[in-house]
Amino acid sequence: MMEHREAGTRMSACGRTGRRAAERPAWWRTLACALGVALCTPEAVLAQRALTLDQAIELAQRQGLQARAASSAREAARSRDRAFTARRLPQLALGGNLPIYNRSIIPVLQPDGSTEFKAQQQTDASLALTMSQRIPLTGGSLFMSSELSRLEVSGQRGLRNWSSTPLSFGIRQDILRPNTFKWDGREQDLRTEVAERQYVEAREEVAIGITTAFFDLYSARMALANATTNAAVNDTLYTLNKGRFEVGKIGENDLLQSELALLRARNSADEARLNHDRALAAFRLALNVAPEVPLDIDVPTTVPDVVADTVVAVEQALRNRAQVLDLQLQGVQARRRISEARLLNGVGATLQASVGLNQTAADVNAAYRDLLNQQRFSLAVQMPLIQWGARSNDVQAARADQDRVEANGRLAREQVAQDAHFAALQLSQSRRQLALAAKADTVAAKRFEVAYNRYVIGRIGMDNLYLAQNEKDQALQQYVQSLRGFWLAYYRLRRVTLFDFVAGSTIR
Repeated sequence: MMEHREAGTRMSACGRTGRRAAERPAWWRTLACALGVALCTPEAVLAQRALTLDQAIELAQRQGLQARAASSAREAARSRDRAFTARRLPQLALGGNLPIYNRSIIPVLQPDGSTEFKAQQQTDASLALTMSQRIPLTGGSLFMSSELSRLEVSGQRGLRNWSSTPLSFGIRQDILRPNTFKWDGREQDLRTEVAERQYVEAREEVAIGITTAFFDLYSARMALANATTNAAVNDTLYTLNKGRFEVGKIGENDLLQSELALLRARNSADEARLNHDRALAAFRLALNVAPEVPLDIDVPTTVPDVVADTVVAVEQALRNRAQVLDLQLQGVQARRRISEARLLNGVGATLQASVGLNQTAADVNAAYRDLLNQQRFSLAVQMPLIQWGARSNDVQAARADQDRVEANGRLAREQVAQDAHFAALQLSQSRRQLALAAKADTVAAKRFEVAYNRYVIGRIGMDNLYLAQNEKDQALQQYVQSLRGFWLAYYRLRRVTLFDFVAGSTIR
């Protein structure tokens, strides 16, 4: 693990200690302690909840609004998959007509061969219990049913009759038609896996968002601490320069320059405080934490010693990314469209066959005695004769769509591979930049300390002092940005590969 400095992020008994406290002069430690008192009331310090970056990410992934939305999306996908699986099991249904009533004048054939129109009232009622099961291999369905019907006719020739089919077995099968049952199963398996991986990616997106908000707050806090310190230092220098001006050691121009620097420092401190409050509010929102809950951050003092191999990164990205699975889903859908275009518009048939027992009688009990055999068979044929090229054009369009999907898939895979490759390189570069920025911050802080002491004893001019102060501010800002850049690169690599390079395992 490579150590880096806290840069003033831990809380002491009197407030927030400065970065590299042992290296800072007494005036720095005093001002840092005063800043901690200004930022935190005693009650807030006692109730303070300092979150590390890992804890903040875990909290956001558990209760953050973005994480809740991702969890709901995954649960919806799981529920749809369970519903799809349930529909593949045997289905039991009860249906019928209770009743159908018809009152009308109808033609009635007479014994002498003539036809007379008679008024008639007819009531039909039927009830059927059916169990069906789809056949995965062929896409057809098997069924078993039991049915009871009642017919009542009122008029001059009244009639009441019952018809029963206690048990019937049958099959319905499309011939030379797409097996939609098989295609649906292939697509659903891929959709479910895509949803699971999208959930993992969404959690990593939460990690990136929290890392951004975390270091936004850290950057704002460091900027506020530095601006407050600069204001105090420039106030001290202005007081010192007023005394020197009164005794004629400096000119009025130097005094005005010192006063202008003080005004600018105070303005920067006010702006930094507003930015700090805004960053804190954004961090609370990202964590879904109430405004009244005390909240603080504890910036990591070490960074993981990660060596991200670009070859491993590319392999894991192509293996784990939801986008790659979604490309497989699109390929299955393209092949399905070709199959449907070929088979739906060509010669086909529908076979239906059943065997069972039935009977009819005027009494419902008699309708279940002395049962007779029942056989049904039908073969419906569909044979288009003239289509004017519709079928061939549909097939051609489906194949063109498949070519488009394959081309987009190759492009997307190359993009995934490139993202993983450069994310691994970015992490290595961010680590080197962080080491250089930490060293530059140390040197700039030491240079300002020396320049401040030399200016106090009158050994250097004001311009050199302010130049050292500006360089110190820039080095501190660069260090904070480099620290942010490393952690963002680290979590971005996890996001684009769904692989934990520290643990050496796939993220689940």
